[in-house]
Amino acid sequence: MGYVGLLLSGAALFLNSLVILGKAEMKSAGAFNLFVGALQIIIPFYLIMISDQSNWTVYSYAATFLFGLTYLYVGVTFIKGMDSSGLGWFCIWVAIIALFYMVVSFVQFHDVVNALTWFMWALLWYLFFVLNTQKKNINQYLGRIAFVQSWVTLTLPSLFYFMGVWGEGFVYELWVYVSVISILYFCYCIYKYRVR
Repeated sequence: MGYVGLLLSGAALFLNSLVILGKAEMKSAGAFNLFVGALQIIIPFYLIMISDQSNWTVYSYAATFLFGLTYLYVGVTFIKGMDSSGLGWFCIWVAIIALFYMVVSFVQFHDVVNALTWFMWALLWYLFFVLNTQKKNINQYLGRIAFVQSWVTLTLPSLFYFMGVWGEGFVYELWVYVSVISILYFCYCIYKYRVR
């Protein structure tokens, strides 16, 4: 699924950011979340079944399940209007797994961009935990974080991959800076939106 999955995740996160900011309706975004979530469960299962099933192959596909399950859970929660505390607790579990992927990206693969990306995703899942379990009004902050991440960590990397330039020296170095600037923006937003 790879970069096609990233593109679909970017679209779903973009819509979810607009829901959080009060710009899009939950049920309509929920339907798209279900579609993306289902694809990100079914396709990786199939790819694992036909793969060599080595530990790193399964490790790579397992990451897609984190997104697929999140989008399915968000979709059902949006459509059914369920209490979101279960989603929040699931998100803290995923945030911890994302931190593990961050460390592995840096230590095992020496991939700074991937490590920074996993750090940003861990932050995002943690904020979903805070929003859904602590019931804190961080919508303006979280919506902006989700919006930026939909482009910086998902949509643009997948488009650059389709163009054949993702991972090349200049783009890789540029994306280190883009990632760091994004994280600094997230820190600035904490102050701007009085997040406590």
